[in-house]
Amino acid sequence: MRLPLSKALATTAVALTALCMDAGARYAQAADFSTTEIQYQFGRLDVPSFAGGGTDSTSIVTLQHASGYKWGDVFFFIDFLHGQRGDQTHFNDDDTYGELYINFSSSKLLGINYGKGLLRDIGLIQGLNAGADANVYKYLPGIRFSWNIPGFAFFNTDFMAYLDFSRGVKPGTFNAPAETDSAMLDVNFAAPFMIGGQHFSFEGHIEFVAPRKNEFGDRVAGHIFGQPQLRWDVGYALTGHKDKFFIGTEYQIWVNKLGDNGLTP
Repeated sequence: MRLPLSKALATTAVALTALCMDAGARYAQAADFSTTEIQYQFGRLDVPSFAGGGTDSTSIVTLQHASGYKWGDVFFFIDFLHGQRGDQTHFNDDDTYGELYINFSSSKLLGINYGKGLLRDIGLIQGLNAGADANVYKYLPGIRFSWNIPGFAFFNTDFMAYLDFSRGVKPGTFNAPAETDSAMLDVNFAAPFMIGGQHFSFEGHIEFVAPRKNEFGDRVAGHIFGQPQLRWDVGYALTGHKDKFFIGTEYQIWVNKLGDNGLTP
């Protein structure tokens, strides 16, 4: 299924199951809040042209965690991916990919009161992205603006440098080429809502990474990547216990996936 967008890549994940484990008791003395999830997704994902193109039925198991502290908050996820054609394309071939973000809140650390207006907080954010098979490592220092948007549990805009520390192409490996540094904008959000007494949530993020060049001097196109999720708290519907078990769907939208502007509908 593709979006009718010029130079766009659309991918779908047909199911999401999240098992939410309340870690509040374990971290009660250290964290203001703590939530850990295990998610399972399955869908047909597009394969970039440099890995053979086409699509691949892919399973993704995600370990995801978010917690808040007196100084700020932490978010990370680790994806374990298996593509059915991975042994042929060496793309999502039992791969592991993860991201970590640590945000230092100015309101918590400095006691700044931003009032009840649109701006909720400003923070310094430090990010790290890492991919196992391709040996890709990105460091992302930047600034976060948190906003008071009606209906949203949180709404952040993160402006970060996109600094490459990848190993680059090596003989006998499937390493991705090293790249010049760039910049990234990420918008992340969560909007809980109720319909007919049932709890739902619309959440996710969308990012833009600016163009850069690889180690061979080739232009790497800027990309847009979005992962909105629509989740139903089925655990509450069945047992009356909230925030324990969700089902839903995630839709992945990639424009120039991984810098590959050859993937256009």
